[in-house]
Amino acid sequence: MIVLIKGAGDIASGVVHRLTRSGFNVIMTEIAQPTMVRRTVSFGEAVYQGSVTIEGITARLVDIDTDLNPIWDSKEIPVIIDPHGFSVQRIQPQVLVDAILAKKNTGTSLGQAPLTIGLGPGFTAGVDVKAVIETMRGHDLGRVIYEGPARPNTGIPGEIGGQSLKRLLRAPAGGVFISNHKIGDFVQEGEVVGQVNNIAVKAEITGILRGLLKSGLVVSMGMKIGDIDPRASREHCYTVSDKARAVAGGVLEAILSACVERTLKLKI
Repeated sequence: MIVLIKGAGDIASGVVHRLTRSGFNVIMTEIAQPTMVRRTVSFGEAVYQGSVTIEGITARLVDIDTDLNPIWDSKEIPVIIDPHGFSVQRIQPQVLVDAILAKKNTGTSLGQAPLTIGLGPGFTAGVDVKAVIETMRGHDLGRVIYEGPARPNTGIPGEIGGQSLKRLLRAPAGGVFISNHKIGDFVQEGEVVGQVNNIAVKAEITGILRGLLKSGLVVSMGMKIGDIDPRASREHCYTVSDKARAVAGGVLEAILSACVERTLKLKI
């Protein structure tokens, strides 16, 4: 069974990690210049590095016309640059998961695959996808929704270590983001982490840089460019998060449920 995942950020990568461990053939698509913040746990980083390994599983950047079977045989994940979604029609996956997390539907429709799944706000189960997975932290995180939408985006990040808004770094202006820091660095409250158009980006709390946008990318004002974890555990920078694992469990449940209902034929 082929599962195509649109997007290769940290949540999408957590989904792919679990599906790959469960025996599915998975392919991921990305844009030419991905803007992941949690790059050390995002398979989309393969776009920049050629390959990336997360918790023992490797993803490789390949051309859209590459024979994918040898990659799957080696238990690796192909990542292709496909911002317009042309690969969906070419590959014809049994399962299509929109994991872009754009807070809106950017082009996924119910009939694109036998099973279509949308992660988070922007999708309505039964209208533009078969199932929606709840991505908001809390009691329903990872729940599979078969009728209606996920909870709407509040614009307020989930609380980690007692911190919410202050843990995120956002661009103070539009321009090129520059930073000499790297993910895993310990930063103090008030420390300059980077700059955009010579405007300093300062940490509002003390902790570990769990995420940081790739230096040199163009950003827009207010764009998320970093994530400080007040728990200050470097290990968290390099392992799949609890949120990603919960969402991944929802995706796996939706796929297996469709197999049980014979909507899909389980062949892995």
